[in-house]
Amino acid sequence: MSVPARAYLSIGEVLGKLRSDFPDVTISKIRFLESEGLIEPQRTPSGYRKFTSVDLERLRYVLLAQRDQYLPLKVIKDNLDALDRGLEPAASVNGAPIARLSSVDSALSASAFIEQSEMKLSRDELLSNSGISEEQLLELEGYGLIELKGRHYDGDALTVAKVVAEISSFGIEGRHLRAFKTAADREVGLVEQVITPLLRQKNPDSKARAQEVSREIASLSVRLHAALVRSGLNRAR
Repeated sequence: MSVPARAYLSIGEVLGKLRSDFPDVTISKIRFLESEGLIEPQRTPSGYRKFTSVDLERLRYVLLAQRDQYLPLKVIKDNLDALDRGLEPAASVNGAPIARLSSVDSALSASAFIEQSEMKLSRDELLSNSGISEEQLLELEGYGLIELKGRHYDGDALTVAKVVAEISSFGIEGRHLRAFKTAADREVGLVEQVITPLLRQKNPDSKARAQEVSREIASLSVRLHAALVRSGLNRAR
């Protein structure tokens, strides 16, 4: 019978996995990077470090950035913060991080070490990456099309803002888009009616099933909406 692999690594095992690519790395170096806040491994009750695969990839990122790009630790830390929030690190030391709507296929991309990463944008980052003005953002917030989630805006807020930036070139303003919000709320209510019985079940698989069903219905509703709009426009010709 095979023994399942542990979900974590010791600091010695991490060192062994890094040594082939980074011969100069030492345990002291890893501890130093931890003290600088670049990695945050968990601890056992007795105080030993427990490194996950995410911690290992973060270390690879740091060591690559130091070796190949000669970046100082402060810049690397800022880049890690950007990746943690679903952004693409700044292209230059004095640049600003760039929001992305899909994962970047790169050895140094967020997908390499961020588990279930959710985009987190500041207000300035949302404005600079979407192309809308502060006035437009205030209007969209007033109509409930964009919401602040805690202290940040998420990827959905960026998508809405980008669409509004493009559609505004046709003279369509935020107040004209309230109907979309109303329709979306009704669709959400319909999905909730379907998945609520699943969420009430104690079966551990029911939550995952509810998420899958909600995604499927959402996809179908988008297709239906597009077809109805297209059909209506064809009748109007």
